[in-house]
Amino acid sequence: MRLFAAHPTSRSASWRNVLLLMQLRWIAVFGQLATIVAVTQVLGARLPLAALLIAPLLLIVVNLATASLLQRRRDFSQGELLAALLIDVAVLGWQLYHSGGATNPFTFLFLLQIVIATVILKPRWSWVIAMLACLSILFLTFFYVPLNLPARYAANRFHLYQLGSLFCFVLASVLLVFFVARLDRNRRENDTALEALRRQAAEEDHIIRMGLLASGAAHELGTPLSSISVILGDWSRLPVVAANEDLAADLADMRTELDRCKTIVSGILMSAGDLRGENPAVTTVRTLFAAIAADWQARMAGDLRYVDSFGEDVAIVADRGLTQVIGNVIDNAQEAAPGQVSLEIARSGDDLEIVVADSGPGFAPEIMERIGQPYASTKGRDGGGLGLFLVVNVVRKLGGRVMVENREIGGAAVRLTLPLQAIAYHDGVAQ
Repeated sequence: MRLFAAHPTSRSASWRNVLLLMQLRWIAVFGQLATIVAVTQVLGARLPLAALLIAPLLLIVVNLATASLLQRRRDFSQGELLAALLIDVAVLGWQLYHSGGATNPFTFLFLLQIVIATVILKPRWSWVIAMLACLSILFLTFFYVPLNLPARYAANRFHLYQLGSLFCFVLASVLLVFFVARLDRNRRENDTALEALRRQAAEEDHIIRMGLLASGAAHELGTPLSSISVILGDWSRLPVVAANEDLAADLADMRTELDRCKTIVSGILMSAGDLRGENPAVTTVRTLFAAIAADWQARMAGDLRYVDSFGEDVAIVADRGLTQVIGNVIDNAQEAAPGQVSLEIARSGDDLEIVVADSGPGFAPEIMERIGQPYASTKGRDGGGLGLFLVVNVVRKLGGRVMVENREIGGAAVRLTLPLQAIAYHDGVAQ
């Protein structure tokens, strides 16, 4: 099974970095509260609780605001990332000032803030965090509220400092591993998304070139087709043709096929630069697909089984691009298995699901991973594979996705999922 999504990713690196900062901030909140409880209950120290509890309360408020922003935003600026780190540095400095200043071994956590800034900020902004951390240490060396320890611990402060340094080292190590591992995952996701965007850009460039070629060919064909139409019209009025029923019937068939060619050429010109035509018609989902099914049933030598499970009908814009997409999929299916092809439509929430299945040999394993790429085909003819290539890209333009698979009962199935909003018609305006 292979899935072609509308977009490779919707979250930026800065969005994921803000999420990571929020997670680290929650760790800081619980860590600070646990430390306050341990120092007061285990060591029996008297702490300025009112001042110390302000810091985790502020971090909670900041995290709640950040969570709200993460739901509405997809990207954050360097200035916003800098502001978030400035808050974290200031809160850490506040906590240390009221708990022994530079004599508190947790001053080494400033190094964690510097590492984070170096990784997620541009160099000039990471220097700001580094300078602020150094100034904070300098200030805390001379100005702080000493810890009020019981007599049994006050006489051996250095031993407490050693134990605190050991705990701080372990904590900083764990947080650094957590942060760097998550950051590396973000980097790999960014590389994957970038590669997908490059591939999409190359595919769209290919489509543009094919569109220009098709448009040029349509313009060139317009004149000879018009000339042939005029000539056939003149022939139909000749007495010798009118007197010969077989000749007149053949001439009528020729004019019918010529009109079809002119319709196809007009469609190419109308869709050359835009997915929708100049004068799109308003119809409904069920009406459109019933017409598509009837049209293909008349063309095919085999049977087209049409299943309508859509439910309540929805008004849409009759899109020539969408009709051609469905036609490409049905055409591929009936080539693979002329005997029977099924077309099924259904509704899944706010999406339209279209499934075209056949009873043929299915997709070859070596082709499965290349489906949707130009010229990925086993049909052995020039231009093979362009059908699904165009299907994937048109559906992606509409915000949908394409899934292809080999069925367990035999044959292949192509599932198109389209958001109804992309083709819906509301209040006289195409969405």
